Amino acid sequence: MNSLFIYLSVLLGLLSNENPTLTINIHNIDALQGNIIIGIYSSEHGWLEKDSEIKHYRIPVNSTIESLVITDLPKGDYAVSMYHDANSDGICNLNFVGIPKEAYGFSNNFKPKFSAPKFKDCKFSFANDHIMDIKLVD
Repeated sequence: MNSLFIYLSVLLGLLSNENPTLTINIHNIDALQGNIIIGIYSSEHGWLEKDSEIKHYRIPVNSTIESLVITDLPKGDYAVSMYHDANSDGICNLNFVGIPKEAYGFSNNFKPKFSAPKFKDCKFSFANDHIMDIKLVD
């Protein structure tokens, strides 16, 4: 009987370690066209580099507020980067000095001033269900 109790306790402990849910609400979408491209990064290494995100999402824009619900992200420290690919060309178009011409946003609603943000500027700890609101900037 005692071993059955231990077995059930271990089993319930494993089940309770499920991944929490991260909901990202994207605000300030100007045009109902294209896609929102979202990258989730887990470290400074590779931050904002193409194809180095641990998760990558493409959400078709259908309204002025879009949401993404992520249920398979383990607990940890992360940072989110996104842009509105309004022309659906698959890249974040930049002007001649390297500033995005398309609306973009970061976790913590970090707004860069003279250079791209660092991972630590956008980092957040993810341990429980979390709702994040990110406002795109033009």
